Amino acid sequence: MARVKGGNIHKNRRKKVLKLASGYFGSKHKLYKTAKEQVMHSLKYSYRDRRQNKRDMRKLWITRINAACRMNDISYSKFISGLNKAGVTINRKMLSEIAIDDASTFTNLVNVAKSALEGKTVKQESKSAKVEKVETKAEVKPKTKKEVSEDLSKLTVAELKKLAKEKNIENYTTMKKSELLEVLK
Repeated sequence: MARVKGGNIHKNRRKKVLKLASGYFGSKHKLYKTAKEQVMHSLKYSYRDRRQNKRDMRKLWITRINAACRMNDISYSKFISGLNKAGVTINRKMLSEIAIDDASTFTNLVNVAKSALEGKTVKQESKSAKVEKVETKAEVKPKTKKEVSEDLSKLTVAELKKLAKEKNIENYTTMKKSELLEVLK
């Protein structure tokens, strides 16, 4: 029977393990046997700690929220319960960020939670109502000539030609963008 040599496969497998082990202390990054053991342990640890990290972050967010709640004379559990009763859906990560960055907004959330715990309902506006308000404000505000010219300059040549056609401007098809802008002003 012929002799089979597994040179490349053997070498590549060992090379891959030693590459993963680069940077390890002592013989763990030089010798294949110890490097393989350490790489196996390291992969287990990284798998475990990716899940553990999520738990640790949630603990941190809860600790921050609790500290901010105590500053507003409410416990963490009552605060969360009040938010749930009020129908406020916001995750702990965002609550933590609000507690750090914007204390007044967090105080407003605490007031919402307290009122929900007392049985009062908080008047909430729908998103569509806010959008309608914004649209009506924009319609009321008249545009100056400068704003109109800026709006026209943002349009493409095809859109400008369409406007020129609607206004019955002659020879609009051969005009360049700058000429179209002058004629439409």
